[in-house]
Amino acid sequence: MSSQVIKTTEELVLPILGEKNLDLVDIEYVKEGKSWFLRVYIDKPGGVDITECGEVSEQLSEKLDEIDPIKDPYFLEVSSPGVERPLKTKEDIEKNINKNVYIKLYEQIDGEKEYEGILKDFKNDVLTLEYKVKTRTKQVELPYEKIAKARLAVVF
Repeated sequence: MSSQVIKTTEELVLPILGEKNLDLVDIEYVKEGKSWFLRVYIDKPGGVDITECGEVSEQLSEKLDEIDPIKDPYFLEVSSPGVERPLKTKEDIEKNINKNVYIKLYEQIDGEKEYEGILKDFKNDVLTLEYKVKTRTKQVELPYEKIAKARLAVVF
């Protein structure tokens, strides 16, 4: 059911976002405690503001009410993905070359399943990541199909 809700929501929200020149980052339909949440994360170069999130929320809410794809009560949240936005697609990866990223793998590479560092390159479905081990800088190549999760990472 969750995947159908996400698919339907995506079909409804994409035209709304297209009109506003906004990008869809992610959609989640999750149960937390006793409540269901439908979360839609949107973005654009330079970021989105609360007014844009509110407008998308109103328009999407109307569309969802029209076709009523979700039978349980739920909360609709439309927001920015934040500074540690997920990198869900190859296009997301390509757009974030030279940025600090966090990568979690399905299986170990060089004895590690998690890496954080600068995304240096993405060619032939392989990411090149530069990271530090104490004071030494190293590079690792990570095949795209072995990535379980990727997101931007804030450096303090």
